Amino acid sequence: MEFIDRIALFSPLDATAVAIWVLTWLVSGFAIERGLGPRCPSASVLMKDYRRDWMHAMAGRDSRMFDSGILSTLRQGTTFFASASMILIGSGLALIGNTERLLGVAEDLTLSTAPAIVWEVKILVVLLFVTNAFLKFVWSHRLFGYCAVLMGAVPNDTADPQTFRRADQAAKINMTAARSFNRGLRALYFALGGLAWLLGAVPLMLATLVTVLVLLRREFASQSRRALLQR
Repeated sequence: MEFIDRIALFSPLDATAVAIWVLTWLVSGFAIERGLGPRCPSASVLMKDYRRDWMHAMAGRDSRMFDSGILSTLRQGTTFFASASMILIGSGLALIGNTERLLGVAEDLTLSTAPAIVWEVKILVVLLFVTNAFLKFVWSHRLFGYCAVLMGAVPNDTADPQTFRRADQAAKINMTAARSFNRGLRALYFALGGLAWLLGAVPLMLATLVTVLVLLRREFASQSRRALLQR
């Protein structure tokens, strides 16, 4: 089957739904990472100040076991999601490799007799989101490791001119690691929403809408954000 023939298996509505899906993922990420203006920061933006405050408070502590415990917990989170993403990728590829079972699942979901290539492409596109999430989690894990080294390099003497300079460096690395972690989570959110494409283009658009509403509510209208605003 030629490439043009494969493209012809998808309707213009499918192309529109996928374009909305991807564009919404990109635009929502841009809005969350930058906020909706100086008067409407997202929870992710607000957390940057707290991460900087954390590193400055750490610089004044003689014992930093508490701080290393927090960082260890953050690294465990990235490890968990990276492992989960790997399992999802393996499961998706295994499903693609079993054409008969894939067609059976597709018929149960939609009663459609579309060829296997249609379902394989849909699953592969979802797996691209999961793969993106995996790479973000791995990079986040590595950056948290860099942060741990920088935290160890912060002098215990607050009068040392290097103390708060190193603390600021650690804070910047910590923020970058958190940004990658959040990007990985958003990719997983949209990957889960993208599974609705197996039911059709309209379900994909509805799932995309639900996904972005959930993300925006948690970033701009959640109780956790209101708590972060009480500085």
